[in-house]
Parts: sequence; C-alpha cells; structure tokens
Amino acid sequence: MAQPSPSESAPNESMQVIESQIRECYGRVVYSHKTHEKCADILDKKLKLIKFWQIVLSAVITGGLIVTILDKTKIASVLTGLVSTGLLVLNAYTKNYNLGELVQVHTDAAVKLWAIRESYLSVLTDIKIHDVDMVQIRHKRDQLQNELVDVYKIAPRTNFKAYTEAQKALKESEEMTFSDEEIDNFLPEPLKKAGIK
Repeated sequence: MAQPSPSESAPNESMQVIESQIRECYGRVVYSHKTHEKCADILDKKLKLIKFWQIVLSAVITGGLIVTILDKTKIASVLTGLVSTGLLVLNAYTKNYNLGELVQVHTDAAVKLWAIRESYLSVLTDIKIHDVDMVQIRHKRDQLQNELVDVYKIAPRTNFKAYTEAQKALKESEEMTFSDEEIDNFLPEPLKKAGIK
C-alpha cells in the first residue's frame, strides 16, 4: 500500500490542527455559556429572596406602627425602628446594586454565547464532512473569535459559584480541561473524535 506523499499529508495535518483549535474554542464557549446561565439563575434567586424580605419587613413595619399608635409601648417602637433599619439596608442595597439588570445582562450574554457555540458546532460539522476548505475555516474561526470578543467586552464577570454549578451541570467534578473525551461528551455522535480511527 502506497504511503501518502508529504504534500498529501500536510493538508490533513493542518486540518487536524485547526480542528483541534476549534474544538478547544467550542469547549470554552460551552463552559462560558453555561456559567452565564448559572450566574443569572443565582442572581435571580437572590433578587427574589430580597424582594420577599422587603415585603415581609414592610408588613412588619406597618403592623408595628399600628401597634405603636394604639399601644403606646416603647418595645413596639424599638422593634419597628430595628425592622425599618433592616428594610432601609435592603432598599439601599437594591438601589446601588441592580440585581434585575444584572440578571438580564447575564441572560443576554448567555444567549449570544449560545449562538456562537452553535456556530462552532456547525464549523466542526463542516470539517467532518469535508464541506469547507482551510481558507473558509480560518475565515469562520476568525469571525467567531471577533464575535466572542464583542460578547466578552459587555458581559459582566461571573463568579466561582456559577462556574462550579456550570461545571457540575456539564460534567460532574471535572476540572476545566478540554480533553477529546470531555469535548466528545458535548458533541453529537458523528462529531466525536474518539470514534474516529
């Protein structure tokens, strides 16, 4: 059986290198997308909890004021004052730290990252079915990298808790390394590298 000439094997090696890079980028975007989703979920829960306590404290203050007016005891006045202070702290926190807006920005970033993730998946599919040449692949890769830069410029920072939850959601207790097997877990069967010999 004839061995491929150096000129025949070079394009194959180049294609494998660029495919590896795109797989790595795909893996990063999968994690970024999921982390922004988890961040939005965490902040939304926090916002709902704060809103709940604002309502509870407002009700307690209203009740305390009524008791103070009717009963004229100092205990009711002191308790109402303490609860009012707690409500003031919560209101100041929500005024200075707009959780609702932050939830929306994380959600928007996740949606944009999802679209980029799907585009990377399409490029990997095109590579596998040999439907694109090297120039087209590099052009699409560069375009996707520019889109990622635009998303990351406006996306808020995520936190460790969100990353941990994203990591669990994608792969139980794995570190953020992108082995072929890990990326294969994210990909449909025909695109898995492990099955290709």
